[in-house]
Formats: sequence, structure tokens, C-alpha cells
Amino acid sequence: MSKIAILKPIPNMRALLLAAALVAVPLQANSQAVTASSKSNAVRSQPSAQDMSRWKAQAARVTIIRDNYGVPHVYGKSDADAVFGLMYAQAEDDFNRIEMNYINAMGRLAEVEGESEIYRDLRMKLFIDTLDIKANYAESPAWLKSLMNSFADGLNYYLATNPGTRPRLLTHFEPWMALTFSEGSIGGDIESVNLRQLQQFYGGTPGMSKPGHDDALPPEPGGSNGFALAPSITANGHAMLLINPHTSFYFRPEVNVVSEEGLNAYGAVTWGQFFVYQGFNNRVGWMHTSGGGDVIDEYLETVAQNNGSWGYLYDSKNRPMTAKTIAIPYKTANGIATKTITAYFSHHGPIVREADGKWVAVRLMQEPMKALMQSYLRTKATNYTTFLKAMDLRTNSSNNTVYADADGNIAYFHGNFIPRRNPKFDWSKPVDGSTSATEWNGLHTVKETITLYNPKNGWLYNTNNWPFTAAGANSPKASNYPAYMAPGSENARGIHAVRVLEGKTGFTLDKLIAAAYDSYLTAFEPLIPALLKSYDQAAASDPAKNAVKEQIEMLRGWDLRYSINSIPTSLAIFWAQDMMTRSAPAARAKGMPVMDYMATDAGPKERLEALARASSKLEKDFGTWKTPWGEINRFQRLTGDIVQPFDDSKPSIPVPFTSSTWGSLAAFGMTTSADTKRIYGDRGNSFVSVVEFGPKIVAKSILAGGESGHPGSPHFRDQAEMYSKGIFKDVLFYRADVEKYAERTYKPGESR
Repeated sequence: MSKIAILKPIPNMRALLLAAALVAVPLQANSQAVTASSKSNAVRSQPSAQDMSRWKAQAARVTIIRDNYGVPHVYGKSDADAVFGLMYAQAEDDFNRIEMNYINAMGRLAEVEGESEIYRDLRMKLFIDTLDIKANYAESPAWLKSLMNSFADGLNYYLATNPGTRPRLLTHFEPWMALTFSEGSIGGDIESVNLRQLQQFYGGTPGMSKPGHDDALPPEPGGSNGFALAPSITANGHAMLLINPHTSFYFRPEVNVVSEEGLNAYGAVTWGQFFVYQGFNNRVGWMHTSGGGDVIDEYLETVAQNNGSWGYLYDSKNRPMTAKTIAIPYKTANGIATKTITAYFSHHGPIVREADGKWVAVRLMQEPMKALMQSYLRTKATNYTTFLKAMDLRTNSSNNTVYADADGNIAYFHGNFIPRRNPKFDWSKPVDGSTSATEWNGLHTVKETITLYNPKNGWLYNTNNWPFTAAGANSPKASNYPAYMAPGSENARGIHAVRVLEGKTGFTLDKLIAAAYDSYLTAFEPLIPALLKSYDQAAASDPAKNAVKEQIEMLRGWDLRYSINSIPTSLAIFWAQDMMTRSAPAARAKGMPVMDYMATDAGPKERLEALARASSKLEKDFGTWKTPWGEINRFQRLTGDIVQPFDDSKPSIPVPFTSSTWGSLAAFGMTTSADTKRIYGDRGNSFVSVVEFGPKIVAKSILAGGESGHPGSPHFRDQAEMYSKGIFKDVLFYRADVEKYAERTYKPGESR
């Protein structure tokens, strides 16, 4: 066996990325310079006469009907025709977002944004190799390949017939590109890799580094709410489903796509994808919430250099580390330059950082073809059996699934892709990569994972929390499963959801909407009493006590419910935000969630002084601390930019619901950095729908802002007022109803 050299520490070779780069968020919040009017350096090639003839023939088999809210209802002869029309309609509404999603998915963001995005691109390229993706396309079954072909053709036909659209980079789409983005979120699991640590590792010669820490507040929580109701607790004796994703606004539009081959899906589609991600057909409905089981593992590789090459220890033998040269083009003032990085891979996966003298490899789900198959096939399921067959592909790695159907069944799947592991190891931390004992042993079957099917209580839910309260007393038991199947915990929305569902009967669609928008803020249940206790126990002479007397009395009488006229809501949220900012380091030092620390371990002085600071901020920003919540919390959509600008001097709409941090089921939070005094939501409730699965589908929905990404469109913000009030529109599911409210009926490629 060759002699193994010892790896020695070396200084960092590159500066740290900004702390914001630690936060994995959808692309809408990644790029500060992405606008619909950005100048394009892309040069278009003219399509061939053969391509144009083929596209026109397919367009003739498609009809698009825009309803009175601009929602596209796409009808095709075949599934492939429907996909062609769906992609064309999406491009009409917001080609910019489609293009940027694929630029990001293929690791080409630096080509349009510049050097600052090199390591985001590297992160994508470590896991998505276009050569592998092209091979996957070639190996795909004929039916899937035809859909991918139509995906590309629909987008290319749009570009050919809309010369005014100016791509930033992608002037031609290839069918294989659909496989780079086969899950519902951009980058999916890949975004869990820390960008700053990745740059620390690959910014120079690989060596030792100390990972930095971000002391900033966490962003507005992502995630979603899904409720499923059995016929036993609904007024009409039909199953119902609440679809309530919490995403970046305008991340998914509302669509309806139908074919004569059995496709009939309605719901939210992520820009650039050809399947309805969250929605329903005439028989079943599905809702995804982020989370689930532990699907990503980090392996600590014991590395050494031998004759100039890196190797790592595995079962007492030295294995060579795979080195791969990755070229990353990036935009400069003088054109395109290229940075070349040598990336390293063990058999577990790419090396992404260092820890305690070892290299850390990441292993995650990498089955793009199967993932795309599963994403599409569930939209054509007709009952629980066929839906379960799609779930058996086991490639949904980032989501839980809440399900309901026309047969009256409701179900819940906590995760889907769950590797089988040795339970003797703590999989919540990096594991030893030098032993085969930590290898994955295939995947758990769906039946082995945490699931629910028709619980006796008649309801189930998920709010990105653990599954052990999903159906009240009928919930799964944690002791029956390995810890890695449910590493999460309870959250304030989970507590809230149980209260609006437990013991309730006679649900109608309107009653389900009311439950989903219940105004109670459960997170303040322990926080406000702790604050009041601190005040009551403070000495009468304490200046901190005297400074907040009136505020305390107002909070003492608060019912913990939000409204646009509520002053206590403003006061409580500004106080709690101040507490979170200042308590985060102490909570981290104790290994506690910051909210738990605020409720139990924060000192009386901390609480009272935070209330005084919150009052001062309200006075400074709004003239008085007695400012109603609706004056502060606003909806505003000014442009079609991917990163929305906000402006206190421009019109906006008051919104009563709050960040999900505080237990608001209807979520509304701000993640974009903006120099404003008001809070302008850009994440939370986006597409929301309630569905009743009777002999005919009856459904309602609402979309943040509107269907179109073009400010000149009447559907740019025509739903904003309804959105702010939780007022839903009727879903037009059947063609006869669509035609009654048709605003425009046309073929792809036809001019207005």
C-alpha cells in the first residue's frame, strides 16, 4: 500500500461570499440584476423551413383559450400537443422567468450575471452534467421523449413567432433541457450545498478552512400547507383538498392542460416545466409541502495526497479521488471569460467543503429521467392505485404529498425518496465515509415510509412539520420509524392546523378557505405571556417598565389575531423581530431554536428593552407606535422584474395575514432587501386552491397578483385585491364553462 501523506492546513485563498449567499432560495431572490428588459447578447439563428412547417402542423392541433383572468386553458389532440401549447402559453406570459430557470438549472447564470455567480454555477455543474443529461434523454422511453420534444418545440415556436422577445442567453431550447429541471423547485436538493463553503474550498488550492457562520435572521420560511378532508366531515359527502404552497410570488402560474389522451390537469406549473406541479385532475388531487425525510447525506472523506494525486480511505484501502475539470464561462465588461475549476468526487458524490481536516462529499437523489416521469405521471392518475404506482418511482426527494380523490380517499406521504441506512449512525450529521457500513442500501419502499391512508378522524394535513400530528390521535408514531425518516419538528402552523381541523364537520369550500385563512397567531401564545410576566415582575422603579406601560396594556388585551386594523399585531411582530435578531447568538450557543429561547430563556430586561426598541422603530418609521398592521404590511407589484422593486411612495394594498413565522396559515413575508419602511410581501401564499371531488369537480383559486408577468397586461395584478382579502375566484375546469368566460381563443403562433 502506498504511503499516505498528511493533509496540512493552508490559508483561505478567496474572500468569503456575502452572508446572503448562504440562503438557498428560488431564483427569484438570487439575482439582483434580472429584469424583463435586460439587454440581450444572445444571437438568434433562424429556424429551418422544415422546423417551421412541423411546428405549424403541431400548433394546428392545439387550441388555447384565455379566460377572464388570463388563465390559459390548453387543449391538444395528444399529450405531446398539449405540452407544446402549454409551453407556448407559458412563454407568452413570462418568457423571462422560463429562460432564467433553465439558465440557473444548467449552471449558466454567470454568463448573464457575471463573476459573482461562478460558484452558484459550479454548484449546479457538480450534480448536473449535460453529457449525462443528454444520455438520459437518449435512453428515455418514447412517450417521455415525445413530451420533451414538444417542450422544446413549443418554446422554440414561441421565439420564432415573437421576434420582439429578447432572450438573455437561450435562443434555442433542446429537448434534453427538461431533464435539468425535473422537480418542482429550481436546483432542488442541490441548493442545500452552502455556497460560501463551496467557494472556500474551490476558491484556491484545496485545503483547510473554517466555515463561516451567518448571524443574520433566517429568511421568510418556505414551505406550504396541505389539508385533505374525507367525505365524513364535508357537507356534501365528497373529499376535499386545500392546495396552499408558500413560494416566492410569481414562481408558478395557474394553468389548465387537457388532451384527448386522458390528460386533464389544473393547477400551478413552475415556469418552464410541462407538468402541473400542484393541482388536480377530474379524479385526484395532489399537494406538495417541502420537507419529508432525510434525503441528503454528507460523508467525511479521509483524504491524502499521493504522487500529486488525491485519494481517500475506504475500508482500509486508498481509493483515488476523481478529478474533473469544470469550465465556467462568465460575463465581463469585455465579453465572456472562463474560469476553470478542478472539482473532486468520491464515489459518494462531489466534494463541497471541508470539516475538521476531512473533505465532505454530498450524496443525493440523481435520477432526472425517473423524476420527470413521476412528475408527469401523477398528473394522469385516476385513482389511489394509479397515483401510488407513480409514487413507487420514488424520486420525489424534496416533498411530502397530501392527496385526495373522487372515490373519497385521502392520504399522506411523508417524503418519497428515502435511502435505507444503518440506524446505528446519526444521519443528521456527516457520517464516516471510510467505511462501507455507512453506504445506502437501496431505497425504502413507499409502504415502509411514513404514510397515512383514510385516518378515522377524517382529516390530515402537513405544514412542513413532522408527521406525528398529521391526523391528530390517528397520526403515525415516531417510535415505529427510523429517525432519518422524519428529522423535522412541530411548527406554529402545525399547531394552528390541528385546531382548525380537529372536531370540525360540515366543511364546504368556503368553510375550508376560512380555516386556511384563520387569523390566529399561535407563535405568540408562549411569547406574549412571557413578556407580560417580565413586565409584571419588574420593579415599579424600573425605567424599562415605565417606558412600555401603555404598550403592555394593549398587548394584554390582544386576542392574538391579525387584522389590517390591529395595532397589537404591529407591536407584537416588531417586538418579536427585534428579539429574534438579538437573541439568535445566545440561542445558538445553547443549541436552542430562537423562538424557544425567546419564550423561556430570555431575561426580563431583554424582553422589555426589545419592546421599547420596537416602539421607537414604529414611531420613527410611521410617526407613532400605534400604527395599524395594514399600514405596514402591503402587497405591491410594480414591474415584471424577477427581483421585485418596492417603493413606499407607490400604490400598494394592505394585507392582514403575516409571516408564517408567527403561525399564520396564510403566509405573507418579505425576503427582498429593500430600503423601505413598509413590509412588502414577496413570499408566502402564491397559488392557492380548494377542490371538491364530487361527480363533477368544483374548485376555487387565487393567485398572487395575476397570471401575466407583463405590466401592460390587464392580468398583471387583476387578482391582487382579492388576494389581499382571501377572496377566491371560481375555477373554470370544464370547457363549456371556459368558453362562457373566454377572453381569447387562438392557436399558438396566431397574432392578436
